[in-house]
Amino acid sequence: MLEIRDLGRMEYEDAWNLQHSIFDVMVENKRKGNRNSNETVLLVEHSPVITLGRHARKDNVLFSSDMLVKQGVRIFEIERGGDVTYHGPGQLVAYPLMDLEIHKMGIKKYMNMLEEVVIRTLAHYEVRGERVEGASGVWIGAGTERERKICAVGVKCSRFCTMHGLALNINTDLTGFKMINPCGFVDKDVTSLANETGREMDFEEVKEIFKKEFSALFRTHTPFQEIS
Repeated sequence: MLEIRDLGRMEYEDAWNLQHSIFDVMVENKRKGNRNSNETVLLVEHSPVITLGRHARKDNVLFSSDMLVKQGVRIFEIERGGDVTYHGPGQLVAYPLMDLEIHKMGIKKYMNMLEEVVIRTLAHYEVRGERVEGASGVWIGAGTERERKICAVGVKCSRFCTMHGLALNINTDLTGFKMINPCGFVDKDVTSLANETGREMDFEEVKEIFKKEFSALFRTHTPFQEIS
């Protein structure tokens, strides 16, 4: 059974700890040769925070520690792949804690499916999300001079169990990204669904569409249960 848990607004460190409390049990189950019968997708919105993945360059954080403290922004070095990213209000963050062996897929297909969930969600608002060769996540205007990222994707996988996930900019204040080189890029812009449509979005509505699209892609592998 896979549960979708809506955490509302939660501090990054608390959500990180919650992920580990689930992920570590799943990995231990696999180490013992047991099948994971429960999977969880955590949906959350964070206060401003910067995270650095395993391969992040610290010089991609453009503000000093003192400046970040003054801005009320914390920074975490974490175990996901990828470089540096920003989380903040108005951004939908999804942390799927899944056992890919149950779904008979590898990490590349899994990442592709996460991107596809976002692409299908954006399509509800007539916004075309695309992939860019050699770069994870979902982009707008791929291959043009205005190529811009709307969703970052970065995961950790151990014994086919996953944690971390994706961050979709819905009503996000994009000035937060000026504190970093997003995902390590110095020549790419960042956008949001509100920016692309020219209006503030109904955050809860977008979240509901995201849930349905996630379920539609994965339901052939696992039954779903939604809880709050």
